[in-house]
Amino acid sequence: MRKVIGIGETILDIIFKNEQPTAAVPGGSTFNGIISLGRLGLPVTMITETGNDRVGQTIKNFMTENGIDNNHVCVYEDGRTAISLAYLNERNDAEYTFYKDYPNARLNVEWPEVNKDDIVMMGSYFVLNPALRAKVKEFLDYARKREALIYYDINFRSSHSSEAIKLYGTILENFEYADIVRGSTEDFHNMFNLSDPEIVYQKEVAFYCKQMLCTDADGEISLFSPRIKKKYQVNKIETVSTIGAGDNFNAGIVFGLMTEGIKRDDIDSITEAQWDRIIQHGQAFAAEVCQSFNNSISKSFAENYGRK
Repeated sequence: MRKVIGIGETILDIIFKNEQPTAAVPGGSTFNGIISLGRLGLPVTMITETGNDRVGQTIKNFMTENGIDNNHVCVYEDGRTAISLAYLNERNDAEYTFYKDYPNARLNVEWPEVNKDDIVMMGSYFVLNPALRAKVKEFLDYARKREALIYYDINFRSSHSSEAIKLYGTILENFEYADIVRGSTEDFHNMFNLSDPEIVYQKEVAFYCKQMLCTDADGEISLFSPRIKKKYQVNKIETVSTIGAGDNFNAGIVFGLMTEGIKRDDIDSITEAQWDRIIQHGQAFAAEVCQSFNNSISKSFAENYGRK
């Protein structure tokens, strides 16, 4: 059976509304989507790291409760599990303050077995970070050799925009590893100082990766592939928190790839009707997450969605 393998950070998000703490939820860019896929019953593994502390144990327990294989979590002694304070504004978008205390030696963990057509999800600064790059690259080389399908969510925050030039080569290398690249207009602005998704695709992405998805908050979704260019409208909804919206859009896309039976060799021949269904999953997952303080789709949503 095909499985999904995530690689990325784990963190405890403490969410504030009107300057008051409202919820504390295990999170992380790739992690949020992986939790959703675990709740849907897919075989899922997460490569990540935590401190040997109460927060780290909370995160590992949370993974187990949601069906995630946590045998590939690096638990370090010298440092503490990362925490973020997420302050929701009037649009329920989050502004973050991070507290991180990592050791020098990181991600010392045995890689999970990767088989042909397994899906690897990666993204955010974690897979660009010079302190982790050698280990990340080692895993990506292994995954590519094993013919996994690699999905890359850029998720490049403004706090790292000053590093964009320095990281440019690594960014392009990630594009080359990827079978599908997903970014937001904000990511592309922070990374390339470009916001038009078609220009980004033609100028920066298409040479390395032929499939690109671009989201624009509550604006339209753009799809670019060798055979199809299409825009999708997004339904307006009342939000509680937009934390995890993009992460769960990714989860919906991966769920769609799995349910449509799309393998790595099929990527360039996905039909328009298949893309329509795949992107519909992404939209549904993102909308669900925006209506609660959860970073992932709810268990009840997952149970009902699986029956459709």
